[in-house]
Amino acid sequence: MLQVGLSLPRSPGGAAGGFPVAEPAEGDNTGTGQEMFGSSPVTIVITSEADTWDIDASSCLGCGQFVDWDRMPDPEQQAHIPRDILSKPPKELKKLAREGYWAASRALRAQVYHQLIQQVSCRLVTPDALVYRDVASRLFGKLSVSSHPLPEFLEGCSMPTYCLNLEGVTALKKILICVGNLFPDITYSPILPSLVALLLHYSEDEAQCFENISRLIASNAPHTSYIDQSFLAHQASCMTFGDLANKHCPAAHKLIASTSENVFEVYSEWLSWLFNDLPFNYAIRVFDVYLLEGQKVLYRIALALLKQYRLSVTSAELEGTDIKADLQAFVQNIAEHVTVDKLLERAFGIRLFSRKEIWLLQMANRKALMERGITMVQSRQSFHLAVDMQNFSSSIVTAQEMRIVWSWIPERFSLFPPLLLFSTSEDGCSLQRFYACCEGYEPTVLLIKTTEGEVCGAFLSSDWSERKKNGATSGFFGTGECFVFTVHPDTERYEWVFIKKPELAKAVPRSRQRSPSPSPASLLGSSPDGCSTSSNHLTVPMPQRKGRLSPFLAIRHFLLPSKTASMFMSGSREGIIIGGGGGQALSLDANLLWGHTEHCETFDNPPLCQENFKVQLLEVWGFQN
Repeated sequence: MLQVGLSLPRSPGGAAGGFPVAEPAEGDNTGTGQEMFGSSPVTIVITSEADTWDIDASSCLGCGQFVDWDRMPDPEQQAHIPRDILSKPPKELKKLAREGYWAASRALRAQVYHQLIQQVSCRLVTPDALVYRDVASRLFGKLSVSSHPLPEFLEGCSMPTYCLNLEGVTALKKILICVGNLFPDITYSPILPSLVALLLHYSEDEAQCFENISRLIASNAPHTSYIDQSFLAHQASCMTFGDLANKHCPAAHKLIASTSENVFEVYSEWLSWLFNDLPFNYAIRVFDVYLLEGQKVLYRIALALLKQYRLSVTSAELEGTDIKADLQAFVQNIAEHVTVDKLLERAFGIRLFSRKEIWLLQMANRKALMERGITMVQSRQSFHLAVDMQNFSSSIVTAQEMRIVWSWIPERFSLFPPLLLFSTSEDGCSLQRFYACCEGYEPTVLLIKTTEGEVCGAFLSSDWSERKKNGATSGFFGTGECFVFTVHPDTERYEWVFIKKPELAKAVPRSRQRSPSPSPASLLGSSPDGCSTSSNHLTVPMPQRKGRLSPFLAIRHFLLPSKTASMFMSGSREGIIIGGGGGQALSLDANLLWGHTEHCETFDNPPLCQENFKVQLLEVWGFQN
C-alpha cells in the first residue's frame, strides 16, 4: 500500500494517500485528478511518495473548520435552536428529520448529530475523544511529520471528500487511521470513509468526530446495525438489498435481469449510490434520517432510486449498455430527475417489513455466504450468476428463461447452481417418486409445461418432507418467500399478498404463538386415511427446531387477518396444492397428469394457464450446495 504522510496539505484537491493514484504529469510532483475507484470518480490529490504532510495537533479553530464553504451547495443560515429539540418523542424527531428540518441550520445539524449519536446504545468499552487525542498524539506526534498508510480494510474503497477543505481531508485520513488502530476487527468497510467525511462537516474537532463514528461502529442495538465491518456483512447487505429490490421494484429488477449478465454485481453498488454517487445535499439528507432510523432507511432510499431509474429509461435504451455504470451516472445526476424532498417522500412510501424481518433475511444471507466459504476475514471477491448459460439444460425452459426465474429467487439461494431433482420424462408420472426425489432439498423450483405449450411453476421455500409433520392430516406449510409464476406465453411472478401489502399484517408480539393453518385435505377430496375432512379443521404446527434460525417471512411472525391468505404448499397421497384461499394457484393429481389453476388469496394470482390442464412435462429443480 502507498505510504502517505499526513499534514496540512499544501496543494488544492481532494483525498490523497492510502489508495492507488494516477501517475502525475511528467515533471509534476503534485496536482489534482479524477481517479476511478470501483467505477466511481473520486477527486484525489496526486502526490509523490516522498511528499509528507505536517500535522498540527494543537487545539481546533472551532466548528466548521473542515469545510470549504465555497463548495457547499447552499449556504446554511444560523437559526434559533429550540432547547427541547431532542426531548421530542422519537416519532416526531423522525418526522422532522425526514422533512429536512436539520438543514435549516448548520449549527442545529451539528448539535443534533452529536446528541443523537451519544444516545446510540453501544459496547461498554468504546473509544472516545480522549482516547483519540492520546492515540493521535502517539501516532502522529505534535507539530511533527509522520508517514502512515490508510487501514487495509479500505483497500479498493473510494473516499469521497464532499465539501471538505484540505484540513478536512487530512482530518478524515487521521481519523480513519485511528479507527484502524483501535478497531482491529474491522476487515472491510467501504461505507466508513463517507460517513466520517459527512460527520466532519458538522464536528467541532477531529476527536468529536472520531468519538461519534466509534459509537456507530460499536452499536449493539438488537436487530440493527449502522456500519458493516467485514466483507461477509457487506456482501450479506448487498444480497439483502437484492432480495428487497426483487420484491419491491419488480419492474426495475426485471429490466436489470434482462439486460445484465450479473444482477448481483449491479446491486452490490447500492451503498455507493447513497454515500459516494449522490451529491452532498442529497447524501447529507440521507445521513439525517440514517442516524435516527438505522440501515433500514438506506434500503428504502436505494429502492426509491431504483424505482426512479426505471421511470427514466426504457429497455431499448439499455440495449448494449453497461447498466452498472448507467445507474451510477443516473444517481450522480439525480437532481435532473427528482428533488431530494420528493426522493425521500417516495422512499418512505415503500412499505418494508419490520426491522426484525430484515435482520432475519440478512442472517440467512450471511449463513449462505459462509456455506460458500466466505469468512469474517475474507478479502473482497466477486460472485457470478449461478446459472451457467453453456451447461444448463431443461426440457421445459431455455437457459435465458431460467435466468429470469433465477433472478426472482432469494439471493442466498441463487448463489448456487440449479440441480435437476425430478423429471416426469426420466422418473415417470409418480407422486411418490416425486416426493422421494425432492425430500431433503430446500427450496425447490417446480416447472410445468402443459400439452397446450403453456409454461408455469412455483418457487417453494420448504422441504416437501414438512408435509409429514402433521401426521395423518395434511396441512399447509412453507413461508412468505414462496411464489408462483408464468413463463410462456407471458413471463410474470405472483408473490405472497403481504409482500405487496405488508400493512395488512402486523408483527406478532413475542408472547403470541403462530396461528395454525387450515387443512387443505378437503381441497383434494379426502384425507389420506380415506375419511372426509372439514375445510375448517386446523392442524397444529410442529415447534421450531432448537438452534435453527427462524425463517424469513415465517407465518408465525405476523398477525394475519385471514388464515387462508397464508396457504403456501401442501402435499398428500392424493396430490399437491400450491396456494390456497378461495381457490388453488396450482393443484396436481397423484399421477402428475392432470392439474388445475385458479385465483387464490395467498398469491392473488390469475389462473397461470388454462384452468384445467394436462401435464406434458414436469421438472423440479433444487440448489447444488
